[in-house]
Amino acid sequence: MSMGPTHAISGLAAWSGVAVLGAAYDFGAFTAPAIVVGGALATGAALLPDLDHPSSTVARTFGPISKSMSAGINWLSHKIYRGTRTKKDSNRHGGHRGFTHTIVFAVLAGLATTALIQLSHTYALPFVMFFFCGLAVRGLLHEWHPKRDAMTITLTSAGLSLLCWQWVNGAPELAGACGLAVAIGCVAHFIGDAITEMGCPMLWPVPIAGKTWYPVAPPKIMRMKTGGTVENMIVLPLFSLLALWLSVAALQSTGVMPWLGVDLLPWDATPVEGIAKQ
Repeated sequence: MSMGPTHAISGLAAWSGVAVLGAAYDFGAFTAPAIVVGGALATGAALLPDLDHPSSTVARTFGPISKSMSAGINWLSHKIYRGTRTKKDSNRHGGHRGFTHTIVFAVLAGLATTALIQLSHTYALPFVMFFFCGLAVRGLLHEWHPKRDAMTITLTSAGLSLLCWQWVNGAPELAGACGLAVAIGCVAHFIGDAITEMGCPMLWPVPIAGKTWYPVAPPKIMRMKTGGTVENMIVLPLFSLLALWLSVAALQSTGVMPWLGVDLLPWDATPVEGIAKQ
């Protein structure tokens, strides 16, 4: 798998890219609050699939709670893998890089997030924010210092959750945007895993070459080594710059940054009632 920082940043970049297009083409869900909240959720959701590995760093984000959650997800993933694999699939445990690394999981995670926030009339949003912000911060803190970084995760997640809750004030369009952000973050994770040596079975249960768990991946010459020079020196810096540019461009398209003075979009965007229109 790619390292935590790369996954986290790729989730933010993917969400911001979608937000730029959504705001430019007048999709009403992409307001400034939705873009900011969605960015936080997508960044954390880009770490969510690795909760299927009880020994992963993200599985230890919230101590015994996330460890128990990870153990349950690993067990479920194992059962699904062993129950649906074909003779051509690898005879492995299947707990890790199984069900949570599929498009089906991304869609279900997005729908569950939307339903939870919508049915609670957005009262569940601070708790959802806290969870995904925790994953995001943990992913970005590649070098782990238990006492110091556990406090950082708790304070940062709580602070961002409360600030966003006060700012959005129960905006009705947030439920759909939050669900979409979670799904996009998961898909960004799959793509990141796909370009490493092992590939990613994201298209399950579609049979490919007789395998329901076919590891989708580019040709070997295009894959990168996890934590290697290519990832650390090229991929992560480029994605960080891309995420920053797209995030600012998305917010600019909603009209909340008139002071910026520089048009970051390749088209003219005139904000109308908080939404960019062409």
